[in-house]
Amino acid sequence: MASSLSLSPLSSTHFISSTNVLKLRTPNVLKLRTLSTKHSLTINSLTLTQDDLKKLAADKAVDYVKSGMVLGLGTGSTAAFVVAKLGALIASGELTNIIGIPTSKRTEEQARSLGIPLSILDDNPRLDLAIDGADEVDPNLDLVKGRGGALLREKMVEAASEKFVVVVDDTKLVSGLGGSGLAMPVEVVQFCWKYNLIRLKELFKEEGVDAKLRIDESGKPYVTDNSNYIVDLYFKTPIKDGLGAGKEISKLEGVVEHGLFLNMATSVIIAAKDGVQVKDK
Repeated sequence: MASSLSLSPLSSTHFISSTNVLKLRTPNVLKLRTLSTKHSLTINSLTLTQDDLKKLAADKAVDYVKSGMVLGLGTGSTAAFVVAKLGALIASGELTNIIGIPTSKRTEEQARSLGIPLSILDDNPRLDLAIDGADEVDPNLDLVKGRGGALLREKMVEAASEKFVVVVDDTKLVSGLGGSGLAMPVEVVQFCWKYNLIRLKELFKEEGVDAKLRIDESGKPYVTDNSNYIVDLYFKTPIKDGLGAGKEISKLEGVVEHGLFLNMATSVIIAAKDGVQVKDK
């Protein structure tokens, strides 16, 4: 049992407005739609770095942005390229009347430094578009997110968005969620976190999973923007039923949110050394 409590270093649904009420759209059944694919850009150079690929995908995502939009601003290395591009377009006057809803304190800081007007969900409960990265993308465009620690705010903002565009490089593609062998995060309250770590491990004991408390660079438990901890789940095989897994995790008292983003992405932009591909649901 002691091994399940060990510390690990950091690894790496929609608001529909009606006349009188806002309804949060959460899918009860995972519906898979036919994916259309198109190549929008061909890249000749074979010397591109991973950051180069992220920037290519980010630039393509910004093409979805129009003046007057309320935008969800993602968190992470790829999302940072998106925010930087938006800041440049706003500064040049190419985009106007943009309102950004940041998904983390660090994204908020970056956006403010670039002069991007910001707001919160309380004042803008319906967003036109959210753009963010992902840690894993499966063939159905379902995602694992949250290795950057912002999964709760990301899910809240992106679930409130009419469209959710995901930007990744091709290293994030998996045959099934959890298939990378890297962390699938679960945000938990600090109170009795070990209790929930054990319960999360027991929940997936047949699949074979390790559960570890995330720690920061100083060796202390990583604390989210919401003052919670993160338990990282490491699956030995891909998750067979993502929807079912998400529901079971959410049933545990003390669990705040999990990193399975199911049936949320409307488009995924994938940058590879041979081109940029867009997949739509």
